[in-house]
Amino acid sequence: MIRIVIAEDQRMLLGALGSLLDLEEDMEVIAKARDGEEAVTLVKQHQPDICIMDIEMPTKSGLDAAEELKDHPCKVIILTTFARSGYFERARNAGVSGYLLKDSPSEDLAKSIRAIMDGRRVYAPELIDMAFGEENPLTEREEQVMKLMADGKDTKEIASELFITNGTVRNYISVILDKLEVGNRIEAITRFREKGWFK
Repeated sequence: MIRIVIAEDQRMLLGALGSLLDLEEDMEVIAKARDGEEAVTLVKQHQPDICIMDIEMPTKSGLDAAEELKDHPCKVIILTTFARSGYFERARNAGVSGYLLKDSPSEDLAKSIRAIMDGRRVYAPELIDMAFGEENPLTEREEQVMKLMADGKDTKEIASELFITNGTVRNYISVILDKLEVGNRIEAITRFREKGWFK
């Protein structure tokens, strides 16, 4: 019997997921959590085989919880609506066994759980395409400007640090905004971070 803990902050979805998996003859939902903090506690308490985790939850996100459980024998599956390469990259670095999207067919979840119990990793195809098909569009110099922007430096400070003029910095920033298809510095930093491109 595959013993499962589910962590999901939307009560209706938590109940539906539990009912769905309990219909499987070889699976048993032994505990349900409403946030990442509770999920970590329940995993340590019940020692399940699998923990299915949403990402955006109160007190502790699913990614934070997955990182905390990295060395635990329980296999973590991220189940989320967010097909973001930055989230996926962080989840892979945390050693999760699966990253699935909530709009996948319900029968895929049970199949994925069995595959993971057989030692495989299961990732939504959309995420694999996104993670490996999307390259950072910035040049090395633009990336330096980007990092300094993210550190909160203004145009003058960036110019001083890179030994270039204020006008050149403004040109770089304009190119960065165009390449990332955003309207301002804050959006650029957010987009770059979501893509997992900050080294």
